[in-house]
Amino acid sequence: MARVFVSTVIAASADKVWARVRDFNGLPTWHPGIRDSQIEAGEPADKVGCIRDFHLQNGDRIREQLLGLSDYDMFCTYSILESPMPLENYVSTLRLTPITDGERTFAEWSAEFDCAIEVEDDLIAGISQNVFQGGFDSLKRHFGG
Repeated sequence: MARVFVSTVIAASADKVWARVRDFNGLPTWHPGIRDSQIEAGEPADKVGCIRDFHLQNGDRIREQLLGLSDYDMFCTYSILESPMPLENYVSTLRLTPITDGERTFAEWSAEFDCAIEVEDDLIAGISQNVFQGGFDSLKRHFGG
């Protein structure tokens, strides 16, 4: 099983960052790699079990299912249902933790998945840099960090 873990510190309170990333359908509003997104069957974007169907800027389509969401613990966990990436059993969690010294946020994004060994290093590098770090860099720019 492959594992990816990326973390950062964002110069804003965890409540402010959570308000920006909480919406499971809101990726296009804060992640530069996402072109559009919709929740299938008209379900609420915070309903565990809902499915988001979105396109990357390059046109690739991905479908993901919300597995867990907690406003108290500030995390969301989701799985990939369909993707052009050669992987299976992908489960990821985006979690925020308040840093009370200076109103900052510790953000961590992790994933585990299965894939063929010959593509594992490329998938780990792509997910960590293009997805996780790309999202974090965008959030840091938004909040002035």
